[in-house]
Amino acid sequence: MTKMQLFDSLPLLRATLAAYKLHGKTVGLVPTMGNLHAGHLALVATARAQCDVVITTIFVNPLQFGPNEDLARYPRSFAADIKNLEQSACDVLYAPTTTEIYPHGTVVHTKISVPELSTLHCGYTRPGHFDGVCTVVAKLFNIIQPDKAFFGYKDYQQFHLISTMVSDLQIPLQVHGIATMRESSGLALSSRNVYLSTTDRNNAAALYATLQESALQIMGGEHNFRQIEARASGTLNKVGLKTDYVHICNRSTLHLASIGDTDLIILAAVYAGTTRLIDNIFVQITI
Repeated sequence: MTKMQLFDSLPLLRATLAAYKLHGKTVGLVPTMGNLHAGHLALVATARAQCDVVITTIFVNPLQFGPNEDLARYPRSFAADIKNLEQSACDVLYAPTTTEIYPHGTVVHTKISVPELSTLHCGYTRPGHFDGVCTVVAKLFNIIQPDKAFFGYKDYQQFHLISTMVSDLQIPLQVHGIATMRESSGLALSSRNVYLSTTDRNNAAALYATLQESALQIMGGEHNFRQIEARASGTLNKVGLKTDYVHICNRSTLHLASIGDTDLIILAAVYAGTTRLIDNIFVQITI
């Protein structure tokens, strides 16, 4: 088991990072909000395989929560997270306080926004959410200056936005996406799954199954995308979920797909009880 270093102080962290850089070590970053599950640990394992030093951050970012969202009750399991990271051979855990990240508060803090992309899909339902994500991730990139950063594909819109931000701001690092990990039912692993009742969890399994069925319809030759979206939404609502959206998109732009698009992604968000869940599936049309 690796002896992991834990920091909540920026000066001490930077001194440690400077020593790694001085010795030519490559640094991989895994940003998280904690309550770690196997999906997070897969990111750490991937970073471990590609980098000399692995740094995980745990920070529940208030800037990405709306006024009626679950910031106060977001699941936190810091002691278990430390144990899991040590067992996963993480080298450094940076767990800053809110005051360290936002010393003057969140209202007057400089914010980073990716135009248009941040207002689509989840951004339409959660205005300002992705500005909060991009701001804190850019700040962590600036603090740590990693060579590579690792994110899950489960929130593909987030992955796409961060990749766009890195490209637009010419941040010198590589952004890597990792496949979604799932429960045996197909439900994507999420820190918020702990909110689900037994009934909600059973119903939530229909989300990925419905995405798979929609993908099969597309690959079978049905290309009326809006009709497939409507049918999937109806299916989800019938099994006890409340559909936020189901969107078949061009994977490169995340705009709604049109006839002729071949590299697709189906993005979806639903409510199981009061818990909001997201998922997606890649679809490739062969011409």
